[in-house]
Amino acid sequence: MRPSRLVGAACVGLLIAGCAGTGNTPSDGSGRTTVPAAGVSSAARSGTWRAWTTASSAQEGLCQATAHQVVCGTRSGGLLGRSRNTGKVTWSVPATGSVKKPVLVVDAADERAVAGGGEILRAANLRTGKAAWTHRLAGGSISAAIAASDATVYALETLAKPSEDVVLRAFRASDGKQLWHRTVDADPYGNIASFGGRVYITDGTRVTARDARTGAAVAVSPRTAECPNLVSGDGYLVCTGSPYSAMDYFPPLRRLDPVSLKPLPTAEGTGMLPARGLISADGVLMLFETSAEDPGGGEWNAYDLVRHRKLWSYPTTTYQAGITDGRFVTFTPENDKATEGRVITIDLRKGPRATGSAAPRMSPAYPQARGGEHPGLVVPLGSDAGHLVIQAAAHRSLRSIPLP
Repeated sequence: MRPSRLVGAACVGLLIAGCAGTGNTPSDGSGRTTVPAAGVSSAARSGTWRAWTTASSAQEGLCQATAHQVVCGTRSGGLLGRSRNTGKVTWSVPATGSVKKPVLVVDAADERAVAGGGEILRAANLRTGKAAWTHRLAGGSISAAIAASDATVYALETLAKPSEDVVLRAFRASDGKQLWHRTVDADPYGNIASFGGRVYITDGTRVTARDARTGAAVAVSPRTAECPNLVSGDGYLVCTGSPYSAMDYFPPLRRLDPVSLKPLPTAEGTGMLPARGLISADGVLMLFETSAEDPGGGEWNAYDLVRHRKLWSYPTTTYQAGITDGRFVTFTPENDKATEGRVITIDLRKGPRATGSAAPRMSPAYPQARGGEHPGLVVPLGSDAGHLVIQAAAHRSLRSIPLP
């Protein structure tokens, strides 16, 4: 499976009938209004995590999960929630349209899920399963990347004309009120990192940190620390080469100080194409690195960001992975017939050769996890739910399984 952008769903086009609201439509601070969309809700939360399998529709895009439910974006720009107990749809926020490059962010702390990637940002309340707010961008513009933290949603907006600048917007997560917007030099399809009262973007070379309250630039990385791509997690900020580069050379791994954006000592990378990164709470960077000429397979490499050394490697064919309960979770290689179609968990620091209680653990084989299904891996955010969800794309289905 080749690396691709992890995306969700967003809406393009007009709001559907019934989305006009019933009176109070709060201003977003830009002269537009945020209009509640029609939604069908039963219980947003139900039961406990259990094993289940359920069919999914062609409209469902990327899914994420919290400790309480599975949340999916739809290719028309809507959102829906599924029960952690049965996998059945418990609420939906519908939309019309078609989104080419949808994006999704689920913010459990602020109880919001936000779909973007089109001309409309749409948010749902995770507790009630009802529409929270919508924001329509300027005509022809799209929200190319979104992030959320500290009760704020951020969106990088690419304007209708490619020659025009990129705009970074900040919205209050609760009601969608626009807090500020700034014209920025940024890769519109690059990652946004947000934590500690700051939001970080890169223009493909340098990182800029902006104050979360005002949008004012407060730090810029030095020119000597080239940063095509940002990887962040739990207060760590790391620069890697771009996963979309067609070159054979990639800038070295660089951990940045989140305050000054100066480079910190960092482990030496492999020199391969960095396709996806994850960072654990205790500072382990998991980086999927592959060949730029043949990106079908590669290795997940573990780097200690604090002691700046490489820990271990796991050869595989997938960038699908997660971190939970102190362990790295991914699919077994699709070209290994003895173990194909399984989920494996690996101790973050001791790696795949560990023994005893730290030894790797492997699930039974599941049809949804085979390579031909182009499976996605959904790890519930922010807690150890004891379960994972496999999202099969070929024969569309979702399967909740116990964490190995």
